[in-house]
Amino acid sequence: MKKLFIILGFITSILALVLAVTPLSKVAYIPSVAALICGVFALYTSKDKQHAKKSIQLIFLMTIIALALTTYKAVFTKAELGDIKQLEQKEEQLEEESIEELENLDIDEIDTQ
Repeated sequence: MKKLFIILGFITSILALVLAVTPLSKVAYIPSVAALICGVFALYTSKDKQHAKKSIQLIFLMTIIALALTTYKAVFTKAELGDIKQLEQKEEQLEEESIEELENLDIDEIDTQ
């Protein structure tokens, strides 16, 4: 049972680390919580026996790093929107230019070629 929780803890903590450094960092909370739960269960099942707990400590370390990165990105990253007025003016300008180009085309010349 301990090995199962350790393997699940490693998988979810590595997944949390990978998601924490990608733009999908807000999703990294889910595998982080799962890794913490698996780590706690592995720690609880290993208290009965005196085994090395380095792997469980590594699970907790990777999970804490993933949570720290995710929280940092959530706090300090802003999604900035562009100025809507400038975008609308650019769109109108492009529309007017395309209308002028279409009006300047001579369809009779194109048909005779």
